[in-house]
Amino acid sequence: MFPDSRGASPSMMAEIAHYALELWHEHRIPIILSTLFVLSLLRIYLHSTQQREDLRVLPKAYEKLSQNGSAGAVEKPKVVVKDDDSEGSESPRTGNEKRGAKQGPRRIKGDISKKGRGSADSGGDERKIQVLVFYSSLTASTEKVTQTFTQELAASLGCTTEEKPDSKFLPPRVLDLAEIDLDEYFITPPKPETEQTDLFYLFIIPSYNIDSINDTFLEHLQETHHDFRIDTSPLAPILGYSVFGLGDREGWPTEEEGFCVQAKEADKWMAKLSGRKRAYPLGMGDWKRDGKERLLEWTTGLTEVLRQLEQTGALGEGVPGSGDPLESDDEEEAEDDGEVVVEEVSVSKGTKGRSPGSLEDVEDIGRIMELSQADGSGKTSMAPLAVDFTTEGKPAAKKAATVTVKEMVPKSSPTYAALTKQGYSIVGSHSGVKICRWTKSALRGRGSCYKYSFYGINSHQCMESTPSLSCSNKCVFCWRHGTNPVGTTWRWVVDPPQLIFDGVKENHYKKIKMMRGVPGVRAERFAEAMRVRHCALSLVGEPIFYPHINEFLGMLHGERISSFLVCNAQHPDQLAALQHVTQLYVSIDASNRESLRRIDRPLHRDFWERFQRCLDILRERRFRQRTVFRLTLVKGFNIEDEAEGYADLVERGLPCFVEVKGVTYCGTSTSSNAGLTMANVPFYQEVCDFVVALEKALLKRGLQYGIAAEHAHSCCILLASERFRVDGKWHTLIDYDKFFQLLEEKGPDGDFTPEDYMGPPTPEWATWGNGGFDPRDQRVDRRGRPIEAA
Repeated sequence: MFPDSRGASPSMMAEIAHYALELWHEHRIPIILSTLFVLSLLRIYLHSTQQREDLRVLPKAYEKLSQNGSAGAVEKPKVVVKDDDSEGSESPRTGNEKRGAKQGPRRIKGDISKKGRGSADSGGDERKIQVLVFYSSLTASTEKVTQTFTQELAASLGCTTEEKPDSKFLPPRVLDLAEIDLDEYFITPPKPETEQTDLFYLFIIPSYNIDSINDTFLEHLQETHHDFRIDTSPLAPILGYSVFGLGDREGWPTEEEGFCVQAKEADKWMAKLSGRKRAYPLGMGDWKRDGKERLLEWTTGLTEVLRQLEQTGALGEGVPGSGDPLESDDEEEAEDDGEVVVEEVSVSKGTKGRSPGSLEDVEDIGRIMELSQADGSGKTSMAPLAVDFTTEGKPAAKKAATVTVKEMVPKSSPTYAALTKQGYSIVGSHSGVKICRWTKSALRGRGSCYKYSFYGINSHQCMESTPSLSCSNKCVFCWRHGTNPVGTTWRWVVDPPQLIFDGVKENHYKKIKMMRGVPGVRAERFAEAMRVRHCALSLVGEPIFYPHINEFLGMLHGERISSFLVCNAQHPDQLAALQHVTQLYVSIDASNRESLRRIDRPLHRDFWERFQRCLDILRERRFRQRTVFRLTLVKGFNIEDEAEGYADLVERGLPCFVEVKGVTYCGTSTSSNAGLTMANVPFYQEVCDFVVALEKALLKRGLQYGIAAEHAHSCCILLASERFRVDGKWHTLIDYDKFFQLLEEKGPDGDFTPEDYMGPPTPEWATWGNGGFDPRDQRVDRRGRPIEAA
């Protein structure tokens, strides 16, 4: 105790002050820290008990002020809490509102809540709804159904032909999944023409038991969902979606076997990508039985939903579980796509209460690895631990199920019916052969293919076939547009090469024999045609896609049948592994990335990189094989101002030859659906002008190429490297006997050059400026009447 300061002397006061100062210097740090701690507690207490006043938010540069121009009129952003078990419902919650114990974690999005269509925050303009109707079709039947459905839907919504001021709906748009770029619609919604437009997706999906655009579409949806770089619900901005499936119960009696299975898959993945915005349940119908009735029911219910969207701008609360993607999938499927599953791991005594192969925590991996390394004898097991990090949460029993490899073109498929109707003979499950129109023409002495003029191939001794009917492109000018399978990887039954080789020869000879009774067939050519000397592997599909293409080529060469193989520059690995062929073609359908995407419509996302790799492979092989760039000119797609771009590609690949050919229009509805008409077919003079421009562009780059030959009858012109110009004459023909002799001496991977089997000079009638028509034959018009030579 200090003495009372009121009676203290000055000396005592000084002593007290000195003592207090010493005490402060000795304990000042603990005193300061204690004071700060007490103040912090007091501050926390006050903030937890007092109500915080609303803070006024200063307007951003892009925010609109109120009519009086005051910043205080800006609406305060609300935090929208969106439950995982609700569909399309938004409810603003305050930060102090407690969550129910059974609700689980919620996803919180810091968006400014929408107040409804046409409110003040949208500037007073009514928002429009754009319905996009997606469909797929192989035989054009689904397309007709979709067009009729869209017209009826537009009529019921009051937007038949043009936008009406009193309707919130824009005229529906019909989109073919085979025609569009999937990235533009299913990674993020496309940007509408106006900011006041919302999108609504509809799908009409038939199911096929062969590979089609449906498989590509579903694979795209699945990859987008599992891509860690993309938001889990990238299509959440759309108002909603719904799917209708068409099937055939005669082919698939039960849904488990495949009835509308692809529509169910599309419904499942769209639910995940859209944040469970299924606006109306999945519809399914058998068009041969009740398809029209089921589609009418689906349309009626869908129209009611769209009317609700027009009035409220939301799908509504729905019922519990509404929008859950599991409704169209296995009910036992786990929603957590990131679950880790360990397979074929035996758990010892210390793991009671846990099922074998289950993981409850990441640390369990280490525990199970230790258990898997020791058996009963204490020895270490050499078997590696199988950990699947890509599971979608399927039950273990389903993962162990055997996957049945299907046929590429089953006999019961619409593809088989369509191809056989076009004159193809299907060999095995994935190969085909067809007699070419030039073969028929040569048998009757009415002209041969340009390959005879350029390379000396007898058209009546040429067999056109392919070991793979599948392709990885959907070219707009393809004659088999929409009727052959598509895919990026081989996942079908693989037929042995001997079966294919025997089958294509047998069916080719059958078709030749059918020409015996055709008027005008020349007897000597018919006899020669019964011995195939050449094989054009360019019928349909991608020949190098076949896993045993080298063995098949070996069988052709074993019987001294030359090989002319055409590939689409999308499979560089297979191209690099390809052995000697008589002549190797690569289709060069565009000079830049965007044009190639528009005209070839490739399935590979890295199509341009694959394309360039194939050009590099051809450059490496230019002194080992005869290489050819095949340019198909399509007016309005790849002719205008692209000669310089093509010259750059030639400079990169340095092929032996460059074939430039005008597209041939087959005149079918499938071609017109792809945007191709007779207006896209160039005149021969236009092709000539393009070739002259290309030759100048090559010479400007110091590349030694010249116009060597032409075949005006098929609108085709040949540019050749100066390597094949000897003593002022072009030598584009092939010495086939020499080729087979070199192949037998040096083997399929032997080291010999194209010059080693260069043939005699190109005939004068085939060179540039002379037309290229075989003088042995007689030209006729469309009615078969002879055309006198000028």
